[in-house]
Amino acid sequence: MPSPIMIDARGISKSYQRGVPVLDNVTVSLRRGEMVALIGASGSGKSTLIRAIAGLTPIDGGRNGTGGRIEMLGEPIQSNGRLSTNRNMRARIGVIFQQFNLVPRLAVLTNVCFGLLGRLPIVRGTLGQFNDDDKRVAMQALARVGIAEHALKRANELSGGQQQRAAIARSLVQGAELLIADEPIASLDPASSRRVMDLLADMNRNDGLTVFVSLHQVEYALKYCPRTIALKAGKVAYDGPSSALTPAFLNQLYGAESEELFLPSFEEQPRGTHTNGAVPTPAMAAVAAAKHAIEIERISA
Repeated sequence: MPSPIMIDARGISKSYQRGVPVLDNVTVSLRRGEMVALIGASGSGKSTLIRAIAGLTPIDGGRNGTGGRIEMLGEPIQSNGRLSTNRNMRARIGVIFQQFNLVPRLAVLTNVCFGLLGRLPIVRGTLGQFNDDDKRVAMQALARVGIAEHALKRANELSGGQQQRAAIARSLVQGAELLIADEPIASLDPASSRRVMDLLADMNRNDGLTVFVSLHQVEYALKYCPRTIALKAGKVAYDGPSSALTPAFLNQLYGAESEELFLPSFEEQPRGTHTNGAVPTPAMAAVAAAKHAIEIERISA
């Protein structure tokens, strides 16, 4: 029997300025245990869709309750422009960002413990009072992602790839059932990118975690995600097997914009192979510490 629907998003739209829709009547669903890529050229609406499903960005409402809705296993994440306030449900969704969202001045171990905030008593969570059991769980997660030896370092002493692995460890201790990642490898070098994607695939395969990951380069969707959703101008342009994402097919969808979706060496590879060589490193994202701390609390609250 098919797996149950983990995420059911129906008729969702989002406009920011002058009524121009960033998302335009989008309908997507994710089954439990899937690992699905989300691709699209710059400005296609990927980050907005990711944040809407995570419950961080409210979708547009409609008159007389005609706006869209997003549900997780039948429970509302948001409906008709109203975000759910269900604390337990929100704790079931882990979110990873390109900017890592760690508090730079705090120890890596403490940052990982923040993943427990949604499951701790409100007073203890607010004060950041983590006991030995909490720290033990966090250390196990750090060991799994391969950076246990850095537990007592400040977060800003880690490399970008190590910081992203710390963010993944935070989702592990959170006990999330759904992991949403917004371009988690966009600011990483190729070796770190592969390590992060390997971790996400391992969590999907061995923990049964549903993973929805926004990717800027199709190569990683082909290698790690059996299914891909492609956005174009705020609409779903494709939803199906990643194996169909040939350069010719994406050129039909995006025209000249399709060039930014491929690594330089991609078109030279035989189908079904993937380069392990060096590729140009994307520009590193700036880290805004205060904003990150606030975002952590929003995700875990």
